[in-house]
Amino acid sequence: MIRTTPAASKLVICVGHPFDLWRPPQQMSLAVKRRFPEMGVVHLPDCSGLDAELPDAVIFAGYFIRANQLRLAKRLKWIHSTAAGISELISPELLESGILVTNASGVHSITIAEHVLGMLLALARRFPDAVCSQLKSRWAQQEIWKATPPPQELRGAMLLLIGLGAVGRAVAELARAIGMRTVAVTRSGRGDDTLAEKIFAASNLDAAIAEADYVVLAAPETSETRQLFAARQFAAMKPSSCFINVARGSLVDEVALVAALQERKIAAAALDVTAQEPLPPESPLWHCPNLFITPHLAGASDHLWKRQTELLIDNLERWFDGRELVNVVELKRGY
Repeated sequence: MIRTTPAASKLVICVGHPFDLWRPPQQMSLAVKRRFPEMGVVHLPDCSGLDAELPDAVIFAGYFIRANQLRLAKRLKWIHSTAAGISELISPELLESGILVTNASGVHSITIAEHVLGMLLALARRFPDAVCSQLKSRWAQQEIWKATPPPQELRGAMLLLIGLGAVGRAVAELARAIGMRTVAVTRSGRGDDTLAEKIFAASNLDAAIAEADYVVLAAPETSETRQLFAARQFAAMKPSSCFINVARGSLVDEVALVAALQERKIAAAALDVTAQEPLPPESPLWHCPNLFITPHLAGASDHLWKRQTELLIDNLERWFDGRELVNVVELKRGY
């Protein structure tokens, strides 16, 4: 692909999202302009003016771009996703376009790993039960100790990481620091064996599940991983084990999860993502026993846009220098 110079490049930054943290602050475009003063930079507060800016855009930084908008973007050479997951971006038109795509892999890994650690502690120590009792002004020491399972230690427990990318690796490091044992599942069965005692291939997922006390789903959303966790996988878990999802809601059969919790086939679960977001009030997940829900906040951090900006500027420098970009996505794999 022929690269452009800063003077011959127009960057459009646009994320239309109802959650204001996911929308880039003006500081991002100001930092880019300071680094590349000769480059045209357009920062849109929402998507209403995007179509008008696309025909001469060379680089687009944002959350998604529709197929009909790609047809407008005749000069577009590179899309940088401000999310790690790119399922919203992928379309037949993009696959055929030859446009380079990078993502924000690694930007959220520290904060998501810390969020997972919080969920592990919350489930192990039954913090949600204590909060519910506090709201009722009830000293529930005996009830919480007699719960199934009672408060437990994480040290020595077996953690299964499904996905050993940036988030999975960060979780593994924190788990090791508190004395947990870790195994992992990756698509190929390969990965950093310094972070896991054993790495299973995805074809052996059920065998890996059977060993775990805590299962953390941190895999990318692809055609292969949608509904990855369904009734068979929950049945493979130990009755005393806990399930955590910080990946995407589409990876889990939520009907099967509700059944597994109601029938006590697993001990507890924690979700930061759901198939439908915001989660509607009528969803049975809200009232499911031993289910802890956070509203897709695992990636939220006061350091988010500093890291996002540093990544974008690094990749812009690489683009103009003709070097390989960071986080290039294999579109056919979806990550």
